[in-house]
Amino acid sequence: MDILSVLGILLGLVAILGGSVAKGSTVGALWNLAAFIIVVIGTLGAVLVQARTPVFLHAFKILIWVFRPPRLNPQAMIARLVEWSHLSRKQGLLGLENFADQEKDPFIRKGLQLLVDGTEPQSLRQILEADLDNREAFDLQGAKVFESMGIYAPTMGIIGAVMGLMAVMQNLADPSKLGHGIAAAFVATIYGVGLANLLFLPVSNKLKGIIQARANYQAMLIEGLISIAEGENPRNIENKLSGFIQG
Repeated sequence: MDILSVLGILLGLVAILGGSVAKGSTVGALWNLAAFIIVVIGTLGAVLVQARTPVFLHAFKILIWVFRPPRLNPQAMIARLVEWSHLSRKQGLLGLENFADQEKDPFIRKGLQLLVDGTEPQSLRQILEADLDNREAFDLQGAKVFESMGIYAPTMGIIGAVMGLMAVMQNLADPSKLGHGIAAAFVATIYGVGLANLLFLPVSNKLKGIIQARANYQAMLIEGLISIAEGENPRNIENKLSGFIQG
């Protein structure tokens, strides 16, 4: 569980709700069904027009990464690669076949299987890097769905505010309705700007960081497998791959 994501969302809610009360308003004043429909449903509609169906569905599939990111342990992976290197030098590349059969990660399993099959290092790099690039690009498209929501939400908030003010203008003859109407109109702006800056844009940026870390991890794996295919010394492999470890 990524505690920072949970804490960030909670702090954002506390800031908005607590700030509303501190300013002399009430929590209930922040709820307006019409504003919610305009901003949330309007934003969702805009994104549906923009995104392809597979990308839109994938975006919400990887949303869980914000709270439960993929487990990446570069140090442990380097240790495994060094172990495979020692084994391949003793038993040949066919000695890695059992590891390939037992591996759960599809990317690692594919790389090991290509290694066992005797794939040339250059071909091995091309195949795995193509997989890596395609997966990274698709994941980034998913992250950009939330970025787009962060762009559209404030605009939908402004639209909601203008529509609310239009309703107020129709009741100018009744001063008792003006204050409540104007307040309700600006709730839409709060929804749009708040959702964009406290949820949609941070989620997009968090996902991009996770995707980049995952791509770096897999790039390290590719280099390790190629080094094994080329018969490099295990110690040299360890030293080379240690440069991929981020702080």
